[in-house]
Amino acid sequence: SFFFLLVSIFSFLNIIYSYYFNLYLNLNTYYFSLFSSLFIGLLFYKSKETTKKPTIFEKILTVFLGYILLPLVLALPFYFSIYNLTFLNSVFESVSGFTSTGFTSMGFTIFENVKHIDQSLILWRSSTQWIGGLYFLFSIIFLIDIYDESLKKSLTNFISFNSSEILKQAFKIFFLYSGLTLLIFLVLNIFSIRSFDSLNLAFTIISSGGF
Repeated sequence: SFFFLLVSIFSFLNIIYSYYFNLYLNLNTYYFSLFSSLFIGLLFYKSKETTKKPTIFEKILTVFLGYILLPLVLALPFYFSIYNLTFLNSVFESVSGFTSTGFTSMGFTIFENVKHIDQSLILWRSSTQWIGGLYFLFSIIFLIDIYDESLKKSLTNFISFNSSEILKQAFKIFFLYSGLTLLIFLVLNIFSIRSFDSLNLAFTIISSGGF
């Protein structure tokens, strides 16, 4: 539910960005991702089970479904854009961004010339990378019970996380992840890189395994 609500926040920010800079070509596409992600996020939140601890199988299934469902919602702005993308190509583009490991993933795109793409859609592509990088880090914490003892000790002092500890660690990662993104954005601006490019580069850099 958290990540679907995060997608809705980025959709809303893209709508505001499009209005502010008069980028109306793909404006309506973000309403699809906004309302669909908001609906799914609230649905998951209302149906949460708090009476029992999730099993290893349920944790793996949760992460797996996230990698299936989130890219489908993230693909909507690509599919409904003015570029007449097929649904398969739209999903490919969102999966390419969501599962990115840094700059190398920029080569895996269905767009031949990125410079000709609407700025809001470029920002959306970078946003999918940012969300995907955060989801990967969350998955590591969420699935810590399946790791061997040596790997657990290299990551944390905890052998197993209960629900409250998972939430606590997830918030730590979120704030650190967001803080480093802001830091990279500011550093790039210091070197006179255009703010739009700095933001997209910050999203791309922080989503890499280098985090």
